[in-house]
Amino acid sequence: MATIAALLSSLLIFSASSLGNALSLNHYDKTCPDVEATVANVVKQAAMADKKVPAALLRMHFHDCFLRGCDASVLLDSVNKNTAEKDGPPNGSLHAFYVIDNAKKAVEACCPGVVSCADILALAARDAVVLAGGPTWDVPKGRKDGRISKASETIQMPSPTFNISQLKQSFSQRGLSLDDLVALSGGHTLGFAHCSSFQSRIHNFNATHDTDPTMHPAFAASLRSVCQKKNSVKNAGATMDPSPTTFDNTYYKLILQGRSLFSSDQALLTFPKTKNLVYKFASSKESFTKAFVNSMIKMSSITGGQEIRKHCRVVN
Repeated sequence: MATIAALLSSLLIFSASSLGNALSLNHYDKTCPDVEATVANVVKQAAMADKKVPAALLRMHFHDCFLRGCDASVLLDSVNKNTAEKDGPPNGSLHAFYVIDNAKKAVEACCPGVVSCADILALAARDAVVLAGGPTWDVPKGRKDGRISKASETIQMPSPTFNISQLKQSFSQRGLSLDDLVALSGGHTLGFAHCSSFQSRIHNFNATHDTDPTMHPAFAASLRSVCQKKNSVKNAGATMDPSPTTFDNTYYKLILQGRSLFSSDQALLTFPKTKNLVYKFASSKESFTKAFVNSMIKMSSITGGQEIRKHCRVVN
C-alpha cells in the first residue's frame, strides 16, 4: 500500500509540474530574439574544443528532465547542508556545466533576466545533437528554473541495471510511452560509460554465468580486459558505441548483436513492442531520428520551475 501511495504521490507531483508552464516556439521572439543563435554559438565553440561536450549536454538535459521536470535543478550547486542533484551518485559523471554557464553569460549580455537556465539547457541539448550529426528541431520555450535540488532524489533516475518493467514504470511516471523509452534510449549513441555502470554484466553475473549470456562473448571479453573484477582505474570504461561522437542508429544495431553496454539497453529486447522498435530503428536511421525528435520535444516539455535565475548554479 505504501508503494502505491508513493507512486500516486510522484504522479501528482509530475502532473502539477507538467501543467505549470505553457511552452511556445515564439516565447522569446520579442524579448530575446537572438537567444538561439547565442546559445548555439557557445555550444559550437565548446564542442570544437572538446568532442565529448555534445554527449555531456544531451545527458545533462535527460538527467534534468527526469527529476522535477526540465527546471535546471541539475545545474544548482550544493550549498550549506543541501547536497544538490549534480552531486548524487547517478550524476557524478555529468560534466560540461561550464558550457551552460558560458551560454547564460552570453545570453544575459543580450537580454538580462529574460531567459531561463532550463531553456538554455534544452536549446544546448538540441544544438549538441545537431553538432554530432543528428537531426534538428524547434525547441518549445518558456520553462522556469526550479529552486529545489536534492541528491537524495536521484535514486528516482532510471538505472543502467533496470529491467523492462522498471524502465516502463520509470518512463510512464513521467508521462512518457514505450515509444519514447526506445527512442530516447538512442541517446546512448553518444558518449562514454564507466565500468561501474555495466560491471554486473561482466563479473559474477549470476550463480550459473560469470558474464551475462545475452552479451556477445567476444564483446564481454573485451570489456573484462578493460574493467577488472576489482577495478581501481578511476576513469576506466568503454564508449557507448564505436562512433561515440556521431549521432546515428548504430546503438540499435549493437543491441541486436549483443554488444550493448547496459542491462537496460538489452532489456529492450525482452518485450514485444520495444523489441519491434529496436528492429525498426536499427534498420532505418530516418525512423529513429523522427521518433527521437518527437520524444525529445515531449520529454523537454515536462516543466516545473518558478523563476528565471540570474546565475545557473544558484537560486535567486
